[in-house]
Amino acid sequence: MAPRSFWKGYLKLSLVTCPVAMTPATTEGEKVRFHILNRSTGNRVVSQYVDSVSGEPVGEDDAVKGYPRGENDYVLLEDEELDALSLESTRTIDIGVFAPVESIDWIWFDKPHYLVPDDPIGVEAFSVIRDAMKATGTVGVSRLVMYRRERAVMVEPRGKGLVLWTLRFADEVRDSKDYLDKIGDETPNAKALGLISKLIEERKSHWDPSMVEDPVQTQLLDIISGKKKAHRPARGKKQAPETPSNVINIMDALRKSIDAEKRGAKR
Repeated sequence: MAPRSFWKGYLKLSLVTCPVAMTPATTEGEKVRFHILNRSTGNRVVSQYVDSVSGEPVGEDDAVKGYPRGENDYVLLEDEELDALSLESTRTIDIGVFAPVESIDWIWFDKPHYLVPDDPIGVEAFSVIRDAMKATGTVGVSRLVMYRRERAVMVEPRGKGLVLWTLRFADEVRDSKDYLDKIGDETPNAKALGLISKLIEERKSHWDPSMVEDPVQTQLLDIISGKKKAHRPARGKKQAPETPSNVINIMDALRKSIDAEKRGAKR
């Protein structure tokens, strides 16, 4: 069963408008989460602000946000001042700019959301906008108030619907040139390149969600299930994986790797 949408509004392009609903494309709802308990009473433990000097608890009315400007020196910001900065939540994704789909680098993508028509009457307008972006190889760029901030968003066609990505702010993205351009221009050995290509071909496979399953989560659920049944399953100690030794001759290592792949394939 699909989750309920968490945002409803309108998709707009010039004079074409249609009602849409949006749902996050990812979720952390299935993760195992814990509460902290008092072992002696079994009651939950609650967090509390404490004065770092006096050790006394700080009441909710006395807690205030501060921006550090020096050692033990802060600029205090009242809730009223912060509330005055909040923007009215717009309910319209007004696409004013279209960009080539390949022009926005992956590093700017933040959170994906599914965007679907929210009214049968608006399906035609929705489809026209979607198919026009497909035909022109473009994505739409707009602004929208989400997660308590006005953000740039990118809308791209995906199947019968659209995917809306919130985009990272400029001060969140580091320039790749500061890191990747420092790598030397050494030309790889042709034979080594051929052997690596062979290894890649041997290991090539279609993407499957099972490739990113969380083994720790699975083991945690096993432990919890065992404790629910008042039975603690016996588990052998896992051996730590061997640390690979430094490879002196990359050609020898590659040949051995390919031989091992072939033997595994035969078995």
